[in-house]
This record gives sequence, structure tokens and C-alpha cells, in this order.
Amino acid sequence: MRGNLATSLRRRRRPCPIAQYDRLPPELRRWLAQAALPWSPVSALRLWRKLMAEAAGNAEAVCRRLDLIEARMLMRDAPRIWAD
Repeated sequence: MRGNLATSLRRRRRPCPIAQYDRLPPELRRWLAQAALPWSPVSALRLWRKLMAEAAGNAEAVCRRLDLIEARMLMRDAPRIWAD
């Protein structure tokens, strides 16, 4: 008996996270490799595109902004995570 394996519902395909990471721009992959937080490829790329548009394509400026954003996230979450 197949139970729930037989269904007429379409199966949702989930993209492979490694493949998504491999398709990221090289500058963003380098930044993610040294990042302190575990960013998903999807959210990192969304933020990268937004910041690239704001920085007129200057990848170095975008990496500096990502550093600031990550530092702010760490400062916000640190008391909650490492509080006594």
C-alpha cells in the first residue's frame, strides 16, 4: 500500500541550495564565505541586487554596506542570544 505517496497534487520542486549559491555573483560568494551569519542564497541575492542598484554597480561599496547590515543584525540579536 502506498498511502500518501499516491496523490494528484503537484509536487513542489525545491531548488538545490548549493546550485543557488554557485549561481551567485563571485563578489557576493566571497562576501558570504567570510560572513558571520548564515545567509540564505535567496535573501543574500535579493539584498545584493537592491544594494547594487543603489550603489550604481560598485561591488566594493555593496560589500561595505553588507558588513554594516550584518554588524547591525549581530548587535540587535546578541543580547537575546548570549544574555545571562
